[in-house]
Amino acid sequence: MWDYPRPPRLSPSSRHVRVAAGGLLVADSRRAVRVLETSHPPTWYLPVEDVVPGVLRRSAAAGTVCEWKGLATYWDVLRPDVPPLAAAAWSYQEPTPGFASITGYMSFLPALLECTVDGEPVRPQDGGFYGGWITGDVVGPFKGGPGSWGW
Repeated sequence: MWDYPRPPRLSPSSRHVRVAAGGLLVADSRRAVRVLETSHPPTWYLPVEDVVPGVLRRSAAAGTVCEWKGLATYWDVLRPDVPPLAAAAWSYQEPTPGFASITGYMSFLPALLECTVDGEPVRPQDGGFYGGWITGDVVGPFKGGPGSWGW
């Protein structure tokens, strides 16, 4: 992970990625793209075609700006009979030219959802701001935890 580049690099993956909310399937893909950036665990983006129809709605949450990818749009995850998970997913509707290939892709916060890669549960990146996915094959330390904001 410390050998990941800055600016970040996109890396297509055929690994099996699943996202669920309280056991309800949200997305299932073997066509993900990982964003690899120095000091961060990978962030996985899945094609919108692999997201269950009707499970997302545009969030009222304000967008954020990534210096590399552009303006992020947030999405709430809808679940029957319980409140939605606010801003649990995001996308770049009009990413910067270097990241145009993630147009039509979504990422999901593993702090709010059950995310797996090849059946392995994902651990969320510390700090509550970044959306990195930590699996056993990714070695830290990672930006986001206490004392790491200045990295």
